[in-house]
Amino acid sequence: MQPATAQLPVFQAQEALPLRADLRVVADLIAPGTTLIDIGCGEGDLLAWLQTHKNVKGRGIELSQTGVNRCIARGLSVIQGDADTDLQHYPDHACDYAVLSQTLQTLRRPREVLEQLVRIGRHAVVSVPNFGHWRNRLYLMFNGRMPVTSALSYTWYETPNIHFCTISDFVELCERAGLAIEKRLYVTHQGTPAPFHNKGMFANLFGEQGIFVVRK
Repeated sequence: MQPATAQLPVFQAQEALPLRADLRVVADLIAPGTTLIDIGCGEGDLLAWLQTHKNVKGRGIELSQTGVNRCIARGLSVIQGDADTDLQHYPDHACDYAVLSQTLQTLRRPREVLEQLVRIGRHAVVSVPNFGHWRNRLYLMFNGRMPVTSALSYTWYETPNIHFCTISDFVELCERAGLAIEKRLYVTHQGTPAPFHNKGMFANLFGEQGIFVVRK
């Protein structure tokens, strides 16, 4: 019972954060006054919030030139880069946190990128959509087609996701790579705790997203 109680403050603070659901949880996991690199930072929403509210010194990498331009216009330190190929150029322990939010499943080499994250940052914060959620299972069973839900809104021929995984798959990947999971949070699409979020195998059934803090 103690681990579940310790996780509650993470969720209670979310409503005040003007961020995407999973980013609200990620923001609570970052300690004030630390350093961070946000890989696949989009338009820089997380970077901007942490810089303003937690005095975090952050940098970003974004594949989209449009996203990079938007970040620069907001005064953020962001460069264009590809997580699949460019992370090897960063030194060991370059920052306190390396963040990869809702991006791992879009990469060509997810295991290699995860290993780069824990090399660059003392802690890696990774969020992934859970393709094993019960809605996806029922959708596939009754419709016989790839699921399209509020959490997974792309049709199969438009989706950027190329490596579909479940929460259990991600945990197994960490085990095979010899990485330690310091914290794991299972949330709904709205960023609230999933039913049975501290019940192991049930988290893989009811969690729409998994958010993990990982280290070597």
